[in-house]
Amino acid sequence: MVLQNLPKMFYSCDEGWPDVVRMHPTVAKMFLTYVMPMSLIPAAMFVYSMFVTPGAVFPETVPPFTGIEAATLFLTFYAAQLLMVPLMASIIQQMGDVVKARPDYQSAFMLAAIAPTPLWLGALVLFVPSVWLAGIALAVAWVASAALIYHGVEPLFQLNDHSKSRLMGSFVLTAGVVAWFALMVLLALALSMIIGLR
Repeated sequence: MVLQNLPKMFYSCDEGWPDVVRMHPTVAKMFLTYVMPMSLIPAAMFVYSMFVTPGAVFPETVPPFTGIEAATLFLTFYAAQLLMVPLMASIIQQMGDVVKARPDYQSAFMLAAIAPTPLWLGALVLFVPSVWLAGIALAVAWVASAALIYHGVEPLFQLNDHSKSRLMGSFVLTAGVVAWFALMVLLALALSMIIGLR
């Protein structure tokens, strides 16, 4: 639904996005068919990297994680991502006041669900055990996510003023960066708790 339109959505407000607006998927459908499967990728790739190439990208744990520890880490990271999308949608909806717009929750949810797509897909780079490649992929994924945010705000929230769209996009991007750091802190805390309970 979204992935086939994704290449056009990076560089244009007028291509790809109108198709998403026209489809107008419900929050439940978007969550079940897009957010849930896409959120699996980073959680699965993190656990894969820890087991298959320990120490190549992330610090190696000694002794290695057991199956139960890995499953706990996977479920924690996965659940945190699933909770973050509706939370971000609520924050985005409230941010509409900044540009005197009041997007409905469904539109805010679409942006919150589509914007992290490059970050989700970027986790696939962990198949290659290289910290440098992972860092480059993360940087590229953030630039791509920013492009999606800046090009998605206008059509989803029906803003006709480019300066308002840019302002709104900047606020959404800032909130997204904060949310991403919160996820990384949660992942680090989960890791330290698992290691500390050994």
